[in-house]
Amino acid sequence: MAKEETKLHIAMFPWLAFGHMNPFLELAKLIAQKGHLISFISTPRNIDRLPKLPPNLSSQINFIRISLPRSENLPEEAQATIDLPREQVPYLKNAHDLLQDTMSQLLQSSKPDWVVYDFTAHWLSDIARNLGIRSVFFSIFTASCLSFMGPTLTPDDRNKPEDYTVAPYWVPFPSNIAYRMFEVKVIYDGITGDDGAMSTFRSFVEVLRGCDVVAVRTCSEFEPEWSNLLPDVHRKPVFPVGVLAPKPVVNGDSNHDWGWIKKWLDSQPQRSVVYIAFGTEAKLRQDELTEIAHGLELSGLPFFWVLRLHHDPMDSELQLPEGFEERTKGRGIVCTTWAPQLNILAHDSVGGFLSHSGWSSVIEALQFSIPLVLFTIANDQGLNCSLFVDKKVGYPIPRDEYDGSFTRQGVADSLRLVVVEEEGKCYREKAQEMSKLFGDKVRQESVEKDFELSALYTW
Repeated sequence: MAKEETKLHIAMFPWLAFGHMNPFLELAKLIAQKGHLISFISTPRNIDRLPKLPPNLSSQINFIRISLPRSENLPEEAQATIDLPREQVPYLKNAHDLLQDTMSQLLQSSKPDWVVYDFTAHWLSDIARNLGIRSVFFSIFTASCLSFMGPTLTPDDRNKPEDYTVAPYWVPFPSNIAYRMFEVKVIYDGITGDDGAMSTFRSFVEVLRGCDVVAVRTCSEFEPEWSNLLPDVHRKPVFPVGVLAPKPVVNGDSNHDWGWIKKWLDSQPQRSVVYIAFGTEAKLRQDELTEIAHGLELSGLPFFWVLRLHHDPMDSELQLPEGFEERTKGRGIVCTTWAPQLNILAHDSVGGFLSHSGWSSVIEALQFSIPLVLFTIANDQGLNCSLFVDKKVGYPIPRDEYDGSFTRQGVADSLRLVVVEEEGKCYREKAQEMSKLFGDKVRQESVEKDFELSALYTW
């Protein structure tokens, strides 16, 4: 417990996406364990959907509910990206920008020592500075991704899609970290701002320019060259805060489905099962779902697939290939409801993870030595994929560079390579090596302590 005179009040304001709110909450819990007071700010519906706090931290973390202003074209109940199809997320960003007055009043009345905020709150650093509150930009993205986003004080001359398929000029060492053309095409409107909201890259630059300190969800051992580059690119103190790997839940209401899943996993050979999940928000097209399903069938491997078939009331429901579940009965399970991902990945029957390359999911997998088969969909996933391939912890399903097309045979071959074939042993060995880094709680706590002492006390 921190000494009484050194306790701090820290406000945290994540972007309205659970891939952001959950890492912010993990960081909040680590800091709260040191005795500091956290004000965790989000909308009522989002806070109600967050994981429950451990009893010992309930008095240290105070959830502050703020109402999301109504914005044109935004559905009334939409308070997070999970509530919307991808094309409507700019409406959520615009509503988020209308929170400036609310946040100003809240910070003025509560007067925290620090405010920790996300890449979308490009307007918050000015508010904090005017109130005499110090600010931390907490990047839930990797150091390599944050370096790629653009320099803070020098020009970014990228003005066409092809420019994002190579390493930018400010990276002084050889690098393969870049998007493929089909990945750029999916996100290019967000890069330029043509989707009706502020450009994603401009928002990053504004946040990085305005904050006092940058905290990054990574560890220097995993990305040493990128962690060292960040202070030069953004001209700010940068602190890796660790990977914030969550722990599996062994008790509680949230684990009510674990019993039957564990029973099935217990019946499978060790390191034989492919776990498939593409996050809570990444959405497959019907043609992609069909090819992946056929690829799973062709692979002959046992599998557990967490599959959202319905993302939005306006969507048509996705369909598995006719007869797929009958043909794979006994060998595979398709779960269309919530599943305890951490518990599944921790089970010793799981031998590979077919993932969208989301950083949170990969952290969860690598702490349990699970190698990756990678299928990107949107956002930062293309940059993550290139990093994981570079680190030899994952293998990408072969795809056409321009349109992203792929084959069921490519899916099957990729799964077998990573999970069972001798040629893919390097991925399994590297994942085993990474588990000593990602699953090391002692090192994690040490990294967090360094961040706390260096960033929060001495600034």
